[in-house]
Amino acid sequence: MNAIAPQVSSVSVSALPSVAELDRALRDASPAEIIAAALKTVGREKLALVSSFGTESGTLLKVMADVDPAIPVIFLDTGWLFEETLAYRDTLIATLGLKDVRSIKPMEETLAREDADRDLWFSDPDACCRIRKVEPLARALKPFSAWLNGRKRFQGNARADIPVVEDDGVRLKFNPFANVSREELEAIFVRAKLPRHPLAASGFLSVGCMPCTSRTAEGEDERAGRWRGRTKTECGIHTMKIS
Repeated sequence: MNAIAPQVSSVSVSALPSVAELDRALRDASPAEIIAAALKTVGREKLALVSSFGTESGTLLKVMADVDPAIPVIFLDTGWLFEETLAYRDTLIATLGLKDVRSIKPMEETLAREDADRDLWFSDPDACCRIRKVEPLARALKPFSAWLNGRKRFQGNARADIPVVEDDGVRLKFNPFANVSREELEAIFVRAKLPRHPLAASGFLSVGCMPCTSRTAEGEDERAGRWRGRTKTECGIHTMKIS
């Protein structure tokens, strides 16, 4: 389906098309069509893609690069990432020709005040995610009117019913892979001959910060290795309002 987002004359939040209108228009669109529609709706200067450069990130970045490799990409460098993830970020930047990847770090004064001993992840993982992910992302997204992310419904839990377009509180949030299947995702990966995340071969199916990521056993949900043993399933950037 060639879904075309309605044109707008301004990128202010009040002038943007309604979430419901965009979601209806893009419900059956391909990931590339959704990204192109987001780009047309707000323009490159007001659109960002947020990527963890994790095990499945290459697919969304590839589709985005085919639409426009200069769309800004926000990468949250939490200070707890695997070295392999940092290396994978650099590999994908070179492989896909990404032109504007912004590595965003937590504020040093916040870390000194709230996590001076670097053990907050153990006592309060929600607070750790807040200062290392949610707050830095809110800061990074301030110039933008819309953002793209790589969540999929097949990942389950809070992601099982995500729409194609939603509202994060102050801006549009596009989920280009919302209704893409695991098989379709793998087909994109293989067809594009994308390099794999260095940790994927050793059982890490979903990679986040080192203290809160473990290998996934055969038969487990792909995100079972995130915050293992806790009820926590999301870092917060998709469940909290980003102001």
